[in-house]
Amino acid sequence: MNEEKIARINELYHKSKAEGLTNAEKREQADLRREYIEAIRHNLRGQMDQIQIQEADGSITNLGEKYGNKGH
Repeated sequence: MNEEKIARINELYHKSKAEGLTNAEKREQADLRREYIEAIRHNLRGQMDQIQIQEADGSITNLGEKYGNKGH
């Protein structure tokens, strides 16, 4: 998600509070919000996949390899 799209999300939010949105703008806002949430989920999954924990026996478990990519 680029800065222009984030700025547009904010612009539509402020317009919705000030004067309301047209149906086309409401659809655009919903699409942009959906795209934004997907980008956040993707980034979070990437971070979570990099987590490693040390087990009680001293072995290292990569959580991304153990639990990652389920449901994708």
